Amino acid sequence: MKRLIKIILSALLLLLVSGCTTANLGEPEKPKIDTTLEAVDSESIRSIPDITSIAFEWKKVDDLKVDGYYIYRANMGEEGHKLKRVKFVNNRYATHYVDTKLEPSARYIYAISSATKKDFESRPTNAYTVQTLPVLEAVSYIQAISNMPRQIKILWRPHESERIQYYVIERSTPTTAKWKELTKIEGRLEVEYIDTKLEDNVVYMYRLKAITFDKIESQPSEIVRAQTKPLPFPANHVKATNDQPRKIIVTWEASNTQDINSYKLYSSNSANGSFSHFKSVPSDAFSYEDIINEDGIHKFYKITALDKDGLESALLMNSTMGITLPKLNKPIITLAQIQGEKAILNWQAGDNRAQSFIVYKTVKEGFMNAKTTKINGINELRYEDRDIVRGIEYKYTLQSLDEFGITSEQTKEVSLTLPKLSEK
Repeated sequence: MKRLIKIILSALLLLLVSGCTTANLGEPEKPKIDTTLEAVDSESIRSIPDITSIAFEWKKVDDLKVDGYYIYRANMGEEGHKLKRVKFVNNRYATHYVDTKLEPSARYIYAISSATKKDFESRPTNAYTVQTLPVLEAVSYIQAISNMPRQIKILWRPHESERIQYYVIERSTPTTAKWKELTKIEGRLEVEYIDTKLEDNVVYMYRLKAITFDKIESQPSEIVRAQTKPLPFPANHVKATNDQPRKIIVTWEASNTQDINSYKLYSSNSANGSFSHFKSVPSDAFSYEDIINEDGIHKFYKITALDKDGLESALLMNSTMGITLPKLNKPIITLAQIQGEKAILNWQAGDNRAQSFIVYKTVKEGFMNAKTTKINGINELRYEDRDIVRGIEYKYTLQSLDEFGITSEQTKEVSLTLPKLSEK
């Protein structure tokens, strides 16, 4: 016993002489041991270890010269048996001290001496060894749920320790090795968190730590992975007509994604232009008639699919072009002349869609006025006009018409005049 006390005293002396002290304790350059001071009873020391702290109690001394107690400590894993003064308990009647900011699962040696305000102290107690508790275990179960639209649900089992105040959830991705604190979940019994505003079809990794009321972290949970729901596939094999009068019929086949709720139709006036949404149709519709009411209009189409969660396929596919049936080519006048008492017009159809023709006959009525007559339903490539008067100029133009009522532009005017008879 005497030999152990000498070892501790020698260690204290070596420590203080070398300057390994805490400045705010007001320590002397070397210990002033007063063997007449009543020492703390080594057998009276009791302790309660925690993860990062240890609570001590001891039996007070009755020596009236004593003003308080010095607490000495050494971390055996780092400092071996080199004790250093860590605290002066400034009251002889005090019998408790809590040493904090310790390392978990670490072995510490302590010694206590009674002391005066003039830095005299008694012989220290026998070395007292105590070990802090290990870090709290991780939560026993954690799960992350995949295939949700731009979000992932994390579930876990409540930590068994009632000391837990809240949980910290951390997130990472396979492309970023760094863990980032995502959120804090208050309450030991809270067991769910939904991570939102995520990217589509991306794998995320999560882990969870439980935090005690005194801010001690548990071990991190196992790492769980989940993947957000991918965007649906667009409509397949989109086609658009080029032979319909004043409309374009767009058709497509079903998306390869199973839970499609509807399709969205986009159009643009050019293949590389800005596409605007103009129509949504249910998932069982596979065609749409785009009424345009103009001839020869080009439009470009893209069709996306929306799933039941509102996710829409990307608008990155190639566009499909459709055309309304264009105007007919104009007829080609091959003959325009007066024969006998009539005007004769012959022509070529100019377009194989032509089903009939229209003749426009214009005659002057006075100096400033003219009258035009429209003659419909001509099914031949010839027109004879017997309703003419000598000396009057007549102008004619032609227009072709197809089965849908689409017309060509009018031909250039041709002029014919039946000469007046000469007077004898």
